[in-house]
Amino acid sequence: MEQQTLKITSVLSDATRFSIYQYVARQHRDVTVQEIADTFKIHANVARLHLTKLEDVNMLYSDTKKTGKGGRPSRFYRLSDEVVSLQFPYRDYQRLSEITIQALASLGKDGEQALTQCGEQFGLETSKAFVGTLDKSLNEFTPEEKVKFIEKISLNQGLNPEIYYNEDKNEVVFRVFNCTFKELAKENYAVCKMHHAQIKGIFKYFFGDITLKQESNMLHPDEMTCTYTTAVLS
Repeated sequence: MEQQTLKITSVLSDATRFSIYQYVARQHRDVTVQEIADTFKIHANVARLHLTKLEDVNMLYSDTKKTGKGGRPSRFYRLSDEVVSLQFPYRDYQRLSEITIQALASLGKDGEQALTQCGEQFGLETSKAFVGTLDKSLNEFTPEEKVKFIEKISLNQGLNPEIYYNEDKNEVVFRVFNCTFKELAKENYAVCKMHHAQIKGIFKYFFGDITLKQESNMLHPDEMTCTYTTAVLS
């Protein structure tokens, strides 16, 4: 684990490479070497080297596909599903959390209720900590700024989010392209409810006691995202 942490930090120590990783994470689609080269104004061979190094530490995944234009298949890169965790020194809280979540999920309705409460509280506390790093109080921010904060918090949690604020309808559409609890949620749906509550806790901190409606779930075979909608107060 320590060696993998050193590899990841070494890869991300390059500012351009870190920016490339952030760019790929925001696209929610495959990208090519040439797209990265054009976007960052670097030679294609340099772009390929950066992408390869990110793939070597499992932060990106690549595959070759035919483009329909003839010639050799092109290589496409996208964000890996693997959760990357850095800890100094290494402490296996993640494994302990997984065991705790699994234990609670096995307790039926009482365990499910406890997980839901924990999820919402975690969302609230995470949001409170984020706002605490800013120079303003919560009531000084506009709805647009609050939506941007929700996006940043979700990015920090590895959710690979996409969020839209419709000012006319005063409605937010929030999509999650990656779930950090996906493996556990496949085994017990109570974990999925806990994550829903966590997201609700984030929205609740910024917009009060809203109703967060889930429109899609990535655990379903024909869905790629978890999508939520909610009406917010100005």
